[in-house]
Amino acid sequence: QVQLVAAGGGSVQTGGSLRLSCVVSGFPYTTYSMAWFRQAPGKYREGVARIDSDGNTNYSDSVKGRFTISKDNTKSTLYLQMNSLEPEDTAMYYCAASSLRRAWGFPLSVASYNNWGQGTQVTVSS
Repeated sequence: QVQLVAAGGGSVQTGGSLRLSCVVSGFPYTTYSMAWFRQAPGKYREGVARIDSDGNTNYSDSVKGRFTISKDNTKSTLYLQMNSLEPEDTAMYYCAASSLRRAWGFPLSVASYNNWGQGTQVTVSS
């Protein structure tokens, strides 16, 4: 059974940092494309960052230079280090995994991912 369990969300002030984690099980994690998405109230879910099986990364323009995605294969855990947080980063954050070829061509597209974890809330106040 595929499981992705996200944690690490919280409330911080502008300029603060948080590190999200996502523990995965039930599938060959190291061969999958892994990503973080977020969804703010009233908005579509958007891709934030992705890391493929070789460690290559992609970021949305809105977080590039502030967020870092990484993974620890020995712990089957995906991370998202978020620095210089802004109120616009407030959202529910989701980790996702993909076994679909589509993820290689569209790494930050919701449609490219077929496994999702529950969300963890991030709130940034000004």
